[in-house]
Amino acid sequence: MKKTTLHIIYFIIAFVSFNAFSQKDEFKGYKIEGDSVVFTFDARDYKKFTQEYTGQIHDFQDLDIENVVVSGEFNKWSVDHWKMKQVDTYTYELRKSISDFTDEFSWEFKFVINNSFWAEPSKNDPNTAKATKNGRRIRGVYNLKMYTAFPSDKGNANFKLKGFKDAKEVILAGSFNKWNETLFRMNKTVTGWELTLQMKPDVYQYRYIVDGKWMEDPGNPYKTKNEYSEYNSVINIKEYTAFKLRGYTNAEKVVLTGSFNNWNEDEFKMRKMDYGWKYVIPLSGGKHHYKFIVDGEWITDPNNSVKEHDGEGHVNSVCMVK
Repeated sequence: MKKTTLHIIYFIIAFVSFNAFSQKDEFKGYKIEGDSVVFTFDARDYKKFTQEYTGQIHDFQDLDIENVVVSGEFNKWSVDHWKMKQVDTYTYELRKSISDFTDEFSWEFKFVINNSFWAEPSKNDPNTAKATKNGRRIRGVYNLKMYTAFPSDKGNANFKLKGFKDAKEVILAGSFNKWNETLFRMNKTVTGWELTLQMKPDVYQYRYIVDGKWMEDPGNPYKTKNEYSEYNSVINIKEYTAFKLRGYTNAEKVVLTGSFNNWNEDEFKMRKMDYGWKYVIPLSGGKHHYKFIVDGEWITDPNNSVKEHDGEGHVNSVCMVK
């Protein structure tokens, strides 16, 4: 079996078994839309604010809002760089590209009012976590937190655990939520337990916690040994990526080749289109090198300015999947 075919099967099989807190619940303060992170601040969600320099806590209703800033680990807790746009009386919004974040993509953040007051979520809010700045706890103690995954009815990863009908609670924990033992509570179904998440392309490890007992996913054959001499299940989330070569309409044969298929010279024969050639494949998150082979001649992508040397004297086009 060819390696790329195995990867595609791996994607299909691993796209199985999982469920956490209610699908109607969303993380407060942000959402992910395509390749963007959209931060949303609603003044009605907050009752307290903390003055940064004095640490004094005041009622939110006593604060006249002049501006709102997103401040977090991703911008070194700046109180003035990521300014939000007011969209109505109570709501402010800021849209940032996912490329503005590192691959780990697990960041703590807060909303800063008038460049000096930290909006404080409720301590009982399940979407909050203790926050630190330069190794020290930030005044106000709590920060909103975002992960690489969140519950969504239209998510791209459906986890299902069959059986365990007598269990009182099943939790999904993994590298996508820093192995949080309470955050993703799975929903009970007629066949077992289920949860659908929206996840960015990447390879993740995960386990189920059934009434406090950790276990691997019995429905997923892909796993890796962990530090406890047990196994974590593995899921590889891929994204369908279209490669297009414009022009060359007189060519008889064009092949897509790259690091994703071990530079196979015949496997991915591109489809002829009005504008040129096209091929769509599912790719894991990360960097991929590629080229086109036009009637036997290897070329880089003329419409992609991002290129890299491969260390063997070749220059390849680069595709980033995030």
